[in-house]
Amino acid sequence: MSASPTVDAFFDAATHTVTYLVADPVTGQAAIIDPVLDFDPAAARTSSAGLEKVLDVVRDRGLSLTHVLDTHAHADHLSGADEIRTRTGAPIGIGAKITRVQKTFGDLFEAGDVTPDGAVFDQLYEDGDRFMLGSIAVEVLHTPGHTPACVSYRIGEAVFVGDTLFMPDYGTARCDFPGGDARTLWRSIQKILALPDDTRVFVGHDYLPEGRADFRWETTVGEQKRANIHIAGRSEADYVAMREARDATLKPPQLILPSLQMNIRAGALPPPEASGRRFLKTPLNAI
Repeated sequence: MSASPTVDAFFDAATHTVTYLVADPVTGQAAIIDPVLDFDPAAARTSSAGLEKVLDVVRDRGLSLTHVLDTHAHADHLSGADEIRTRTGAPIGIGAKITRVQKTFGDLFEAGDVTPDGAVFDQLYEDGDRFMLGSIAVEVLHTPGHTPACVSYRIGEAVFVGDTLFMPDYGTARCDFPGGDARTLWRSIQKILALPDDTRVFVGHDYLPEGRADFRWETTVGEQKRANIHIAGRSEADYVAMREARDATLKPPQLILPSLQMNIRAGALPPPEASGRRFLKTPLNAI
């Protein structure tokens, strides 16, 4: 797996999320990873403005979009996966354990249209699954801990880790969502750190920690091992204690309720009511 894909990053400042366009330079086949659908919570209005920028690059370069990949059901932004599928026909892939997340949050939102079988996605990936992006092999790594369904995509000499790891000066993902677990996350991180040191690591977010002037989203396995502030020099027990104590101080993400309602539906809007309007629910005192 020595092939090198081209990687374009699109940073969404509102949610500090990075959408990736990953392409095989030989065949022009491409995948979009963790696409963001813009959402104004005050106006309850969605927009595809950010997605347009990604799709413009796909068209301008003459790429063939063959996959839309989410690393997990995000709790901090609405997935643009369904919008891209509708526009391009590209199938949506996600980790097979998404069914656990659908069950938990389908029940929370009393979403009768959501069946916990992953059927709204086109491809459900298990740990170790492989497929091709043009001439480049893609390997799926199940990396739970942040959520039970998280996966990372190893594409040639790059790996896209979603929220499992952040930049070394910011650390690692929270583990206090339903099905999350700090010890599980530690072990998932070890799976990533077992890759060759020169493996390029692309993270799902950057929050610009104090002391750094610019947003960043690319690092390496070697750099993570040497310098990640939550991992380097820690034992598993130390990490779990630190992570659990830190998570106890964190507030829920601002967009957790609209995001999860959309993302268990692969980014699709809830079905319309009899009036034709669509609604996102706010279950009171429930999280």
